[in-house]
Amino acid sequence: MSGRRVLLDAGNTRLKWAVVENGHWHATGLSDYADWSALKAQLQADTACFIASVADAAHEREIAAFMETMGLVPSWLSAEARFGGVENTYSNPRQLGVDRWMGLIAARQRTDEAALVVSVGTAMTVDALSAEGVFLGGVIVPGVQLMRQALRHGTARIDEVAGAWQAFPRATADAVHSGIVAALCGAIALQHARLAEVAGMAPRCLLTGGDAGEILPYLGMPGEHVPALVLEGIDGVARGTIAS
Repeated sequence: MSGRRVLLDAGNTRLKWAVVENGHWHATGLSDYADWSALKAQLQADTACFIASVADAAHEREIAAFMETMGLVPSWLSAEARFGGVENTYSNPRQLGVDRWMGLIAARQRTDEAALVVSVGTAMTVDALSAEGVFLGGVIVPGVQLMRQALRHGTARIDEVAGAWQAFPRATADAVHSGIVAALCGAIALQHARLAEVAGMAPRCLLTGGDAGEILPYLGMPGEHVPALVLEGIDGVARGTIAS
């Protein structure tokens, strides 16, 4: 596919987007659902638009209404049983979150090695992709903010004071933040070890999502920060040229 296209990764709280024209990435951005101006400036009448959304129904209606006002008919993507050399082994392939599916496709575009695809957002997903391109499965855990909210709502004397990571915290705010980081890193490390055992070698670890930067310094293993990983997958589907 040639020409101009806009890629949208619609999350629970924000929209990530990119503009690709004739194979070149011209612009990327991050918008919330209250301000469409930056995205609007990138849209033209002949712009092809591809959306991978895990947003709620209300936000999806906002996106659809916005596209209609711009005179565009977007393609809403979903997970499939197979694409671009990646096999989706979910018992119901369409039940897999489309953002996770796009991340797996993008990982396959980047490497033919086994890969652990980690997205640290509202929730954190940790997905295992074999060297043969088979999605082996993945886990979902609450992300940084959800864990923090759970502690504030479920326990006494946990307030909203921001903490910092410490190996041995000696203040409650630091203990909360450090515990969240430890829990998320632990989930990644466990899945990394499981995939390494299956693959017979250490898999590549690709991290994306708004809170990936909070986790990456403390992983204790090599990890690659790929902020636009989901958008890369969307672009691969839009092009439809990934080798199978």
